[in-house]
Amino acid sequence: MRRPPKLPPDAKTQALRDAGALHPHPEAVRDDAFVSHPFFDPRDRVQVKYEMLRRHQVDGRPVTEVVARFGVSRQTFYLTAAAFEAHGIPGLVPKRPGPKGAHKCTDAVVDYVERWRAGENVRPDEPLTAAVARRFGISVHARSLDRAVARRKKKPRPQTTP
Repeated sequence: MRRPPKLPPDAKTQALRDAGALHPHPEAVRDDAFVSHPFFDPRDRVQVKYEMLRRHQVDGRPVTEVVARFGVSRQTFYLTAAAFEAHGIPGLVPKRPGPKGAHKCTDAVVDYVERWRAGENVRPDEPLTAAVARRFGISVHARSLDRAVARRKKKPRPQTTP
């Protein structure tokens, strides 16, 4: 099966790509509205997700029919419905993939590093990475600890009132 030729990106395609909302498989969307009406754009992932949910919840179409017309799995449908229920339209905007933060350099680790650098709990013959490994049972590169402390200094922490 031959693939259709790639079209040059227009302004909307570029805007969708920049926002992370460009649908990776617009050709999989076979819903009548997206095929016949120019307002509905199968490249717009947020619009596709919203219309998919609307077909089921407002139009009363069965989930199996909806997922077939929109080219997604049932699991994707239910995850999308849960995201919409919890967050509304912003829940339909794709999130950036990958880690969302430092998983080893937790607040407790960074607190310990700051205390260690201030001279508390220091063994003269033990480097910082070894002290962190002994205390928390994790292996963290010294540069990662430096960056975590620098991030904390840039962003003020909320004050807790007793």
